[in-house]
Amino acid sequence: MTVWVGTSWKMNKTLAEATGWAQGLAEALAGRELGGVQPFVIPPATAIAAVAAALAEEPRVLVGAQNAHWEDAGAWTGEVSVPQVADAGARIVEIGHSERREHFAETDETVRAKVAATLAHGLVPLLCVGEPAHVQAAGGSGAHILEQVGRALEGLAEDQLARVLIAYEPVWAIGEHGRPATTAELAEPFAALAAAWGSRVQGLLYGGSVNLDNAADLLGIPGVDGLFVGRTAWRLEGYLRLLEIAAGR
Repeated sequence: MTVWVGTSWKMNKTLAEATGWAQGLAEALAGRELGGVQPFVIPPATAIAAVAAALAEEPRVLVGAQNAHWEDAGAWTGEVSVPQVADAGARIVEIGHSERREHFAETDETVRAKVAATLAHGLVPLLCVGEPAHVQAAGGSGAHILEQVGRALEGLAEDQLARVLIAYEPVWAIGEHGRPATTAELAEPFAALAAAWGSRVQGLLYGGSVNLDNAADLLGIPGVDGLFVGRTAWRLEGYLRLLEIAAGR
């Protein structure tokens, strides 16, 4: 079984900081067995090429993009396309993060279009789903995320679905002020995800206030195939420790 351990840096790190982190990772992993762990890192768009270059000698680490447009080219000022991020070295595209949905009007329709575009160009879509606090409090987490996934992946063939990653990130658990979820709170949503999609997609990941203290427990939840980590992984030492935890699961 492959265990995915990745991080998105959001709008953080200069080119120098990103390059230093990636070079440090390449040096730390040189000659080291990964124990079934698949690392990935998703820098800001400005650093994709630099991070990919720094990891050129360590191709086991996948580099990603935090967003990409559904069109290949055109009059979309400020956007980047899937071919452009692929050209910069990205092999994964993060799609539908709750911050994109809340602040940039991302909808189920645009998420679906971006998933299709990513697959069309041979990259891996990392589909992010998650429910707000009021839905979780009402006991509707499973139904909410299954609806999000169903709309995003509608119409895809089974061979396309087999290349998709899904990251479940409850909105109430992510970010600087997020509340870490308990394993009990995550059991039902992951059971629902695993039953509907676990055998059809490449992996089911959890993201939301992941840290060095709870990573092992989160990886032990049935249906969880990996972790999508924020702040804890922004320091190289934290990320390396997460890889060790995943390898020793």
